[in-house]
Amino acid sequence: MYNILVTGGNGQLGSELKEIAYNYQNYNFLFTDVKDLDITNHTAVASFIESNQINVIVNCAAYTAVDKAESEPELSDAINHLAVANFAQIAKDKNIKLIHISTDYVFDGNNYKPYTETDIPNPKSVYGQTKLDGELAIQDIKPANSIIIRTSWVYSKFGNNFVKTMLRLAETRDEISVVADQIGSPTNASDLGKAILTILPLIKNKNVEVFHYSNEGVCSWYDFAKTIFEIKGISVKVNSIRSELYQTPAERPFYSVLNTTSIKNKYKIDILDWRISLNSLKNEYI
Repeated sequence: MYNILVTGGNGQLGSELKEIAYNYQNYNFLFTDVKDLDITNHTAVASFIESNQINVIVNCAAYTAVDKAESEPELSDAINHLAVANFAQIAKDKNIKLIHISTDYVFDGNNYKPYTETDIPNPKSVYGQTKLDGELAIQDIKPANSIIIRTSWVYSKFGNNFVKTMLRLAETRDEISVVADQIGSPTNASDLGKAILTILPLIKNKNVEVFHYSNEGVCSWYDFAKTIFEIKGISVKVNSIRSELYQTPAERPFYSVLNTTSIKNKYKIDILDWRISLNSLKNEYI
């Protein structure tokens, strides 16, 4: 029996894991969020893990307000870096499996070919840097049976995300402008959750390993928006604009497609095309 601590339990990925948990009878889940557990407090985390006999940590918790992080770097660092170092040290001390979720924003977007796990990160934002610092903390501490999964453009029927934003805007607008020069791969949080729970018992490594996971295929935010409206049968005009016309506090990578070959080959998992996966949720949204 795996006793699994899932942090960020009320976020997109954590909520999807809650929804599919009943399919995994050998897994006993404990979902926590900020009100339940202060992940930046090493003593509190260690005590929680000890008292609940946790033997797997799935860290979905993160400071994900990309633009706000530019003005709150210390808070972003505390959650995305220092808390991750706590988990890594506890995992090493107690011989606990650790699955940590990271991001495509650790890259600068100048590659123009799908990023592999061995490509050198170069974040362009506070959010990206603090997520990278979290990765580096795990790799420095070196807990065995630990993996880092970088993902991108996550959406879900839970929480706040691009899909929900587009549908909300379409309720009051006939025309929407969306950037067309940022390229990536959308990720259905449910697909990612299923992948995590599938590979969990197979994780066996002495050194920390890094994997990339997103749905298959490539698109721009503009393409993503148009596909959302097509699937929902919503008539709204979508205009393509360049990023300089939509200024944000944090700089985004222009190209952050992730190469998922490694995780597919090692764990023998199939990954759906993003359009197919999005279409499967067409009745789940407002």
